[in-house]
Amino acid sequence: MNRRIAGGLAATLLAFAAPAFAQPAAPLQVVELFTSQGCSSCPPANAAVAELSARPQILALSFGVTYWDQLGWKDTFAQKKFTDRQWDYAKGLRHDNVGTPQVVVNGRRDVVGQRVSEIEGALHSAPLAAGGPAVTLQAARVAIAGPAPRRAADVWLVRYDPNVVQVPIRRGENGGKTLPHKNVVRELTRLGDWSGGQRSYAVPAGPAGLRTAILVQAGPGGPILAAAKG
Repeated sequence: MNRRIAGGLAATLLAFAAPAFAQPAAPLQVVELFTSQGCSSCPPANAAVAELSARPQILALSFGVTYWDQLGWKDTFAQKKFTDRQWDYAKGLRHDNVGTPQVVVNGRRDVVGQRVSEIEGALHSAPLAAGGPAVTLQAARVAIAGPAPRRAADVWLVRYDPNVVQVPIRRGENGGKTLPHKNVVRELTRLGDWSGGQRSYAVPAGPAGLRTAILVQAGPGGPILAAAKG
C-alpha cells in the first residue's frame, strides 16, 4: 500500500472516529413590546407580538407601562421599572419621548409594531448576529462566557407568563373590551454586570407558572448582546 492511499484511509478512519460537533444555534432574537391596557392603539401590537412569540428563535416580551394609568384605567401589569426601561431605550435610540405601542428589536431598532410584517422588517435590518457571548441557563444559575465587550454589560433576569391572559377593561379607551395578553413580564431583576470571560450568577427561584429569560445588554437602553430562555 503506498503512502498516499494509506494516508487517505487513515483520514477516513479519523473522520468516522471523531465526535460530531453541532453547529452553534442561531442567536435568540429579542422582541420587547411596551404597551398599556389603556391605549386603544395597543391591541394590534399585542396580537402581533403574541403571534411572533410562537417562533422558537424569538424571545417576545410584553412590558406594561405606567404613564397611561391616570387616563381612565390602571394597567394591571404595569410597573415603574418597565416605564424606566422604555425611557432608557428612548435615550439609547435618541428619541425625545416615549409612546405606546412601541416594539424594540434586539435593543437596536424600534417600530410601532402593529403588524407582524413591520416587526419582521426590524428583525431583518437589526438582527442579533452570531458571535456574542454564550449564555447557559440552568435551574439555579446562569453562566456567561465570551470575549470582553466594549463596555460592561448588564445581566437581566426576566420572569414572564407564557400563557394568554384575558383582561377585562372597564374604563378608558379600551373600556368594555377584554384584551388578551401573552408573555407578560412580571419581574425584571438586574443580576449584575459582565465584562467578559466566564462568570456565573445565581438565579433565585421564581413563582410557579412563570418562565425565565436572561438578557445580556450593553448598558441601559443599549443593544442586546445575547439572550437565553428557559
